[in-house]
Amino acid sequence: MTPPMDEILGQVLRNAVWERLDMLSELANRADAPSLLSVARSELPRLTEGWRAMLAAHEPDEKGNCPVCSTRWRQQKAPCSVWQAAYEHLVAGGLAPSPSNARRPLAEKKAKRPNSATGRLANAR
Repeated sequence: MTPPMDEILGQVLRNAVWERLDMLSELANRADAPSLLSVARSELPRLTEGWRAMLAAHEPDEKGNCPVCSTRWRQQKAPCSVWQAAYEHLVAGGLAPSPSNARRPLAEKKAKRPNSATGRLANAR
């Protein structure tokens, strides 16, 4: 049976995002200083705007619930997991990747990506 079109498009979107993140990580780890400066000038504004847009969508409503993470049957109190991740990566952990994560082989990182069908972490291979 052929998967629905939105499932295929979702997979294409997820793959494109993962590939872009992989490329940026590779550049951050291996590029020479002038190339890194050029990438930082073009990509940092895009990344910060992306975080801002995502965080704006997850701003708590007047009842203190995240409108994106909440469902009709279960309200998600702020801070939701998106705000928690933002704090962890941008404030508590600093802007640099953790040494243990940055040095893992790319294949190992890919094995721990969310499963495309469920959005849950896949088992490492």
